[in-house]
Amino acid sequence: MDIDTQMIIISNPDLDDQLDKHTGREGSDPLRALKRRLDKHEFGYLTNHSLETQLLRRELTDETRVWEAASREQLEEWIRAPLTAAVRGSDDAVRERELAPHALEAAAMYAVVSRLVTNDLPSKFDLVDKALLFDQGYLRDGDDRIDIDDVGFKSTALDGKQGVPVTFTRDTIADLLHEESDRYHEELPVADIVMPRDVLNGMAAGLTDAPVFSTTEATEFEDRVTVVKNYVFRRQESDVLDAIMAEKRVDEATIDEYVRHVYAWAEGERIENDRGERVEPDLLRMKVFEIEHLGRFTEADYDGERPGRDVREFRREQIITALNRHAWRQRDEEFRVEDVAPSEIPVIEAVLGDHDWDDVQRTFEDFEPGQWDDPPKGTQTEQVKADTIERMQEMFDYSEASAELTSRHVMSQVSYRWD
Repeated sequence: MDIDTQMIIISNPDLDDQLDKHTGREGSDPLRALKRRLDKHEFGYLTNHSLETQLLRRELTDETRVWEAASREQLEEWIRAPLTAAVRGSDDAVRERELAPHALEAAAMYAVVSRLVTNDLPSKFDLVDKALLFDQGYLRDGDDRIDIDDVGFKSTALDGKQGVPVTFTRDTIADLLHEESDRYHEELPVADIVMPRDVLNGMAAGLTDAPVFSTTEATEFEDRVTVVKNYVFRRQESDVLDAIMAEKRVDEATIDEYVRHVYAWAEGERIENDRGERVEPDLLRMKVFEIEHLGRFTEADYDGERPGRDVREFRREQIITALNRHAWRQRDEEFRVEDVAPSEIPVIEAVLGDHDWDDVQRTFEDFEPGQWDDPPKGTQTEQVKADTIERMQEMFDYSEASAELTSRHVMSQVSYRWD
């Protein structure tokens, strides 16, 4: 079949002005035929953080694979993943440059945040929260889960109408990959690392000179970089904490035992011990778990081994409620507390991976974060750092150099807690 029509897709926000520049020439307008055949459609920028990260990776590499994650955890791995690129320097030599973990994530988050409106943003949320809600559909607020439907964003909001285009982000990162760095380390190639804060600083600094942004837009977008920096730091901090505390994570058998004892305590039942005897739930075992692993309470919250009011409320509201929710979903089957996965109890799910600096202080009593950059030989700080750098490479795909830079940055921000 003969085809006498060719579709041409033009992506240019200034096209209208270009087409109208000959309007006054009436019948001699050379663009009149083109204007008559144009069908205009407006497409907003992406407001999905994971899609923006994937698009940015495509712009910087030859990757064409579409992400089809089997779980949110797998998608998170791809979002935070590093990227290496071969770059030819001024001396014509080719060397490997690394975009550290979270660098692409930071750039994509900043781009998305620049595209979101604030007029429908509840006071307790920031623009990063809105971006995360758009991407994953929910947020965690302590032990609570907040779904996007509960927030009430306006369906008429102008999200994605304006903002930082992916081409600006791509060009900024490409420039950073070709820039020389003054970072130095005696043993590690830290000068080859582009950190997330390098990307964010580069994007913010380039807004004013970019012709695609008005002065008002450049100022507004620049003001939004701080909330993204805070988000990225929390992500880096989580990596470092998880690496430090990797061997201190609570095993699931200990968690399951705690949940069984709490359920028996709440129901006034007995538990079968290892010898097959029916015994009362162990108050001391529950207390130790709640203080040492959950980090929720102190000795002052107990009368000996007996739980105080706050502890009793916590057990009923956070543990028993989750168990009852599972029992309701499985109401056609016989309920057994052993069948409940820890991930179905939000407060328990957090114990499987989340730690804070109080946990670090309790676990490593002689640890001195102020010595992190160059810890003295034979100290606990030296051993903790060596283990952390190794685990960051194994767990989160850092290089040794990017792990060094990231952990130094995190420690410089949290060392005051030891003062």
